Amino acid sequence: MTSTSTPSLRLPPNACDTHVHVFGPYDRFPFPHAHQNKPAEAPKEKLFALHQQLGITRCVIVQSMVHGLDNAVVEDAIAAGSGHYLGVALVKPDVNHIELKRLAAAGFRAVRFNFMKHLGMGATPDELLALTQRLADHDMHLQVHFESSLVHELGPCLEKSVVPVVIDHMGRVDARLGIQHADFQALCQLLDDPKFHIKVSGIDRIDASVPLGVPPYAHGIVLAHHLVARFPRQCVWGTDWPHPNHTHVPDKGVLVDALQHIAPTADLMQAVLVDNPQALYRF
Repeated sequence: MTSTSTPSLRLPPNACDTHVHVFGPYDRFPFPHAHQNKPAEAPKEKLFALHQQLGITRCVIVQSMVHGLDNAVVEDAIAAGSGHYLGVALVKPDVNHIELKRLAAAGFRAVRFNFMKHLGMGATPDELLALTQRLADHDMHLQVHFESSLVHELGPCLEKSVVPVVIDHMGRVDARLGIQHADFQALCQLLDDPKFHIKVSGIDRIDASVPLGVPPYAHGIVLAHHLVARFPRQCVWGTDWPHPNHTHVPDKGVLVDALQHIAPTADLMQAVLVDNPQALYRF
């Protein structure tokens, strides 16, 4: 596993990592997929230590399919985080008000649905829209993770959401195709509606090929910077630790230092790392 260098960038107070996962320990939080290989354990203690090294004091933990719809592993980490850690749950589309109320009280601020071929389609558009009505009653929002080509199909549905919508990892566009590509342009059109927010995480996912001599993830940084400059109040950031379903394990110190290029002014850094997460997640 790639080691984490200490970043040169000093992050502002209350800097927030809005996208991580926790896996295990499996003797406490079972791995429910008997036919699949377990990923390496990534318990809350390792996460807390990573954030201490990086200078991050707030975090949003996203439930992963590694533990399925049992959100106990995230709930446990939230409880140990002394108010500095919140969560995003995985639920069935027909989740009822009782469970949503319980999750909200435990520190979950949103529910997430995946629209990725390798993970399966989590809900139909009609199911999502009905769910947003219930989410509104609990002051929760919707988080979506989709393959870039699906932005054209899902966009019109998501525009009807009655709660804020957070889009993961810059819509998983191919950064090498540039700003003018149809998928990225459609993403920006969604963000013209202030109801939408986007995670400028995943510069390492959307630009995984790094030619010799080029700064790490240069194409991904260009797109992330464009989003932050154009939508400064709608962008949040995350490391995506421990990088599940990835081509490689990036150096988290490098990801933090890239923020100097993604949000190159003190005001933008404050917005992306502190003010926007505070408004969206309510620490």
